[in-house]
Amino acid sequence: MTSVNLLIQAAPASSCDPALAQGPWDFDTVPGYGPGSSEHDVAPPTAPRQGALPASYREASDDELHARIVAARETLGSRVVVLGHFYQRDEIVQHADFLGDSFQLANAAQTVPDAEAIVFCGVHFMAETADVLAKPGQAVILPNLAAGCSMADMADIDSVEEAWAQLESVYGTEPDADGRVPVIPVTYMNSAADLKAFCGRHGGIVCTSSNAETVLEWAFERGQRVLFFPDQHLGRNTAKKLGVPLEQMPMWNPRKPLGGSSEQELQDARVILWHGFCSVHKRFTVDQIDQARATYPGVRVIVHPECPAPVVDAADEAGSTDYIRKAVAAATEPTTFAVGTEINMVNRLAAEHPQHTIFCLDPVVCPCSTMYRIHPGYLAWVLEELVAGRVVNQVTVPADVAADAKVALERMLAAKPKVRA
Repeated sequence: MTSVNLLIQAAPASSCDPALAQGPWDFDTVPGYGPGSSEHDVAPPTAPRQGALPASYREASDDELHARIVAARETLGSRVVVLGHFYQRDEIVQHADFLGDSFQLANAAQTVPDAEAIVFCGVHFMAETADVLAKPGQAVILPNLAAGCSMADMADIDSVEEAWAQLESVYGTEPDADGRVPVIPVTYMNSAADLKAFCGRHGGIVCTSSNAETVLEWAFERGQRVLFFPDQHLGRNTAKKLGVPLEQMPMWNPRKPLGGSSEQELQDARVILWHGFCSVHKRFTVDQIDQARATYPGVRVIVHPECPAPVVDAADEAGSTDYIRKAVAAATEPTTFAVGTEINMVNRLAAEHPQHTIFCLDPVVCPCSTMYRIHPGYLAWVLEELVAGRVVNQVTVPADVAADAKVALERMLAAKPKVRA
């Protein structure tokens, strides 16, 4: 399989920015998310920066970095576990002990309680979640601290607390005759630990793209309305699937009084959607689906629920990264799949299932900007530092925040899907 990085190098005109082929250390210290799908999003001033990577890692060849990672892993043995997200580049995935989505990986880390260090090859909010769920004494390491998430950054604790105060001024705090409070906060896994903690303090819960429907049902049993953040598209697509009409899903713009809605619109709301989105999944369009169907009659179109609602409606199926992976694996006859999710995962699926024709709906090679910052140079560096007895790039959630965040995460784990008749 040809890696995405090599594809960008070979045909830069087909990528969203040829600078993607460079080492991420070339732009890690510069404000912003760097080249890739999130490059036009505005990074907050608080977005973490990565310090300089030693020259021996920046200048090493791909083969040398691979050998150094393998050697460090052999030296460390079971003292370290490496987690790799589905969206990571193949040069990283090959070294992962576990491959999965953000919460699968956080759970995977719990299966290795004797590991001294968890190296999380993903983005910042994932490392935070792993730290919340880690055993005492375990160090969670993010190889590149600049690997944030533009969606997660679209909702910050100050804006959410201000929104909550405004909503309480409209709704009050008294439950109705059925004991349901006026509004329940639900945060997507793709959010900072302090937002998970906010939900823990206010009777709320965390969701993933695979259990969002179950979590919304849980919330509706306890609240008259839901404040869903930070991804508007996952919230809208999930609520729509549960029968909530679009007119009862106003958008909350944190830069406007009452989020840009009237008091009556908020009173009538069932789900209040935060003005956030994933830059990768926002790229997919109905026109791309139409083109896929015209080129490949009978194509099976599967997209992620972070895609805009018209795209989800036009697709044959929508589901989490794990849903997409399992759907492809379960196809018994040669099938043509058009997939609407991050390019690294799509290319990997195509390589793993050569009996199928699998391609990305978006013809432009444009990986997640921040996932792409986990380069083998950084992985080799943090592992060799561990060999030397030094922990670098540790991600630590303050104890009080971790305690409340864990409450919201445990509520999510306890919210079991209902058995459908």
